[in-house]
Amino acid sequence: MKRILIIGATSAIATACARAWAEQGAHFFLVARNPHTLSQTATDLSARGAAACHTYELDVTRIDDHPAMLSSCLDTLTEIDIALIAHGTLPDQTACEGDAPLAVEEFNLNATATIALLTILATRLEHQKSGTLAVITSVAGDRGRPSNYVYGSAKAAVSTFCEGMRARLFKSGVHLIDIRPGFVATPMTQGLPLPALLVAQADSVAKRILNGIEHRTDVLYAPGFWAWIMLIIRTIPRPVFKRLSL
Repeated sequence: MKRILIIGATSAIATACARAWAEQGAHFFLVARNPHTLSQTATDLSARGAAACHTYELDVTRIDDHPAMLSSCLDTLTEIDIALIAHGTLPDQTACEGDAPLAVEEFNLNATATIALLTILATRLEHQKSGTLAVITSVAGDRGRPSNYVYGSAKAAVSTFCEGMRARLFKSGVHLIDIRPGFVATPMTQGLPLPALLVAQADSVAKRILNGIEHRTDVLYAPGFWAWIMLIIRTIPRPVFKRLSL
């Protein structure tokens, strides 16, 4: 029975992952900001076969509250087999360009809070000498683009942080997987003018995530074709790239 901590448990991708784990009889500690939605998620997972679902309300930007959450999680699960960090927002880039406090607020939610969580979770799993840290970043972090560089820079910060932390944790038997989804049909992307052929469903992304965790993949693009798309985008010369509207 897997013991799984999910932070941002009510997000579409996290929920899809949790449903697949529930069918395997996992024991969950679910963390999110909205207690009503969190309760609904727990009820759904229990109906799908979860061994147990415990919930914890947390605003991840309140970094001083992270240790209490982890302590409660360990009181419940004893040890953590998988910790999935899946919270985040998709900022309004134009609004952020004219509002510095908003830009910093969005960066803190998508990067600083995640880095803080990774730090305390890594220390715990290192102590266990086992477990997997899984964090959802984004293909947007591969290169800064004018359409979403506030969001992209936050995800890039997390990915760089993960690269260094992965090397540190490897020595203690702990694995860290950086999950980089492309366009996914979720409430966060609803209404955006996205190319339909490139938009994946959360369930298919979740299957790829579970497989990546099982096979201890380091960096996982979801769907896989995004690895090739981002390779092309990363190799565009800067003099050309700055003239593009991406």
